Amino acid sequence: MHDMAKGSNVALTALSENAGSVILSLSWVSPTGEGDADVSVLLLGANGKVRSDSDFYFYNNPVAADGSVQLLGKTPTQSGDEDRIGFDLTAVPSDIDRIVVAASRYEGAGFGELEDLKVTLADGGGESLLRFAIDDAGTVSAIIFGELYRRGGEWKFRAVGQGYDAGLAGLATDFGVDIEDDAGAEEALNGALSNEQADTAVQVSAVERESQASPGSVPSPRPPCDEVGPKKAARPRTAKKKVTVPKVARKSLAENESWKQARLFPVSVLKSDRDREMRATSVLLSVMAQVPEFGRRLTAAFGAPAGRMETFTEVSLPHGDTPRRPDGVIRVERAGKLWTALVETKTNGNDLKPDQVQAYMDIAARRGYEAVITLSNDVALEGSPLVDVKIDGRRKHKVALWHLSWAEVTHQAQMLIRHEGVGDKAHAWLLQELLYYLRHENSGCHGFQNMGSAWVPVRNGIDDETLCQGDSRALDVVESWERLVRQICLSLGGELGQKILPVQRAKRGTDPKARRSLLADQLCRDGRLQAELRIEGAPGILAISADLRTTKLRTSIEIPAPEQGYPLTWAKRLIRRLAEAPADLHIETLVEGEAGGPRGTLERLRPEPADILPKINDSQITGFRLSLFKGMGSGRGNAESGFIRSVDDAVHRFYTSVVVHLDRPTPRRASPKELSVSE
Repeated sequence: MHDMAKGSNVALTALSENAGSVILSLSWVSPTGEGDADVSVLLLGANGKVRSDSDFYFYNNPVAADGSVQLLGKTPTQSGDEDRIGFDLTAVPSDIDRIVVAASRYEGAGFGELEDLKVTLADGGGESLLRFAIDDAGTVSAIIFGELYRRGGEWKFRAVGQGYDAGLAGLATDFGVDIEDDAGAEEALNGALSNEQADTAVQVSAVERESQASPGSVPSPRPPCDEVGPKKAARPRTAKKKVTVPKVARKSLAENESWKQARLFPVSVLKSDRDREMRATSVLLSVMAQVPEFGRRLTAAFGAPAGRMETFTEVSLPHGDTPRRPDGVIRVERAGKLWTALVETKTNGNDLKPDQVQAYMDIAARRGYEAVITLSNDVALEGSPLVDVKIDGRRKHKVALWHLSWAEVTHQAQMLIRHEGVGDKAHAWLLQELLYYLRHENSGCHGFQNMGSAWVPVRNGIDDETLCQGDSRALDVVESWERLVRQICLSLGGELGQKILPVQRAKRGTDPKARRSLLADQLCRDGRLQAELRIEGAPGILAISADLRTTKLRTSIEIPAPEQGYPLTWAKRLIRRLAEAPADLHIETLVEGEAGGPRGTLERLRPEPADILPKINDSQITGFRLSLFKGMGSGRGNAESGFIRSVDDAVHRFYTSVVVHLDRPTPRRASPKELSVSE
């Protein structure tokens, strides 16, 4: 990998022959596990300015219509997470000379509070090409990490590392983005105002891709009850509305419940694993080809260009004496060039076969294909591949190996039809049929469903205190736990339409295998599996603890004490907010300098909220911890009494019955409907 210094530049073609499509990643580490930033991209003409405000891409305008830019969102890493951006450089308009990649923080936070700031760039095959680390960020609230620019008909990358004290608004204005001159608009861009103030300060551009409210089963957090004056009417929009599923289902015309609606993709006739694999592959690939938004969403992260997509199943390809038949093939055409990926599918918990995947890698390399995509119920972890393959370093053409979980496919379909919308009703209907198919018990596409063969021995070893540190079975359970947590993030995130990521509290540069080994030793010592989830819009980190000794699950959240007011007022307001929460909710007051403060169940505190306050008047209350406890399933699978089902149910119950009722935190940034660039 090419390490770059500030101000240096390099031609992409000097690093790879496959640089027409690249993935650029921005990453940082927060010592507290809670710091974050938002990425943005600006396309600039020869004059160093955007052609129009539609050349400004951020979390509310993440995809270019021509496919040249796509913000792919955050991906968990061993030390936190990284933001990835896909660039199809062959699709960038000819009058664009430079692409600026930046990130910004909010509420006065600076990049100096974060560690290990860096940008990396990989080619279309997934091979890392360059890295640029920023070690002098200081207190700036926005920073340009780097830029892609044209010289002599080829693309180059320049390591910039330039900071902006004025934040996102100052950076955007410098490059010609037209920010409205309403009072407080710049502050709203940086997320410094309340939801109500930001709503009157900034309006959404007509070129924005409007997202709609979620009709899902999980409600969004309740807004604060204290209104700050009347809201101004939003500016009329001219952009075509996206189509999402209706909030209220239409009344059925069936005579009784025994009548089953006709489905596009029937599942009742599936009898064998082979039938399930063939049907699932055909259903998914056909919808990807027919719904461009969905197909592009799944393939952009794999380096595929934006273009005309066609998909195929049961394709015969020569391989020695016996032809091979991959489950599917994806081909994307852009400017006369083809991008091709072979697809290998598994359903019903079946494992991928290394020899089979190796054969497809060899075939792809010989035929000049770009990628092999594996698809199964399992969830891939960094540093722990699902299959090990050998890559012939002598081959000039390199093939990338990627993995998709069926849970990820379901998540992306949910995000489109429930929250972001698609181009027309037919596309929405196709995605709805796909979701119905994936969720049917007979499809075999249910995501991670088995804690593995080590689960029962480890649980028994913890119970009778015979499990020793260094036992490889404990490491297997830790990896399965991490897969389960990531799947829960996808499931809940798809219902909420919000980013949910696991919090990784690890030292900078920690190897993921070493980190899991430490967690396995901790499991042997105290018998607990623990995880933390960062949910966008929640007032704190949602913590999960599975105690294998007591067979109890604990879900909890710590919320900070208000900056103003009196403790008794805080306690009364909190109890009032939790009027619809379960009576067995545990509430604990966090007191500075003390291991634990007063605590009690919501049922006991409802008539007398003052019981939650310390008896010593000068005690400094720092916050409150809310917790729910439930029994833990013992089985390794996803049956009604299984561990996986119990954890998933506990997280969903805690969010829907507790977190959703809490006050939102002071917003980090303006919400998607409050941040815009004017026409």
